[in-house]
Amino acid sequence: MEQFTVQFDKLDIALINILRTDARASLSTLAAQLEVSRTTVRARMEKLQSEGEILGFGVILKGDVAQAPIRGITLVEIEGRGTERIIRQIGGMPEVRAIHSTNGRWDIILEMATETLEAYDTAIGVIRRLDGVSASETHLKLTTRKFGN
Repeated sequence: MEQFTVQFDKLDIALINILRTDARASLSTLAAQLEVSRTTVRARMEKLQSEGEILGFGVILKGDVAQAPIRGITLVEIEGRGTERIIRQIGGMPEVRAIHSTNGRWDIILEMATETLEAYDTAIGVIRRLDGVSASETHLKLTTRKFGN
């Protein structure tokens, strides 16, 4: 089983999540959303690129979804105060497209996509075995009726 040891801090995770939604966002827009300076955003992006964490920027086409047709939402409950550590661990998994904090019973919501059900099941297994994950619930997406903003 592949181990994910990427260490993203809170700002890296927030920046990556915004870029996953809008890879064309300007430095000014990113800085405003992250409540940091443009210089900080530029430095973080350069660091993530030089370390090979960000490999490129692009556009999501309808056909791109076909490459990872198994899409779903996984709700995760975390024991104690391990949320940030678990987010860092999960953030390095290629199957995880977005991580959202939430309220209520669940601590985080994951948007995931894989090529097969078996790959999705394997990814969920990795997440469930993380120290501090106490429960999870997955809902597969069947039909997308609206995509994007």
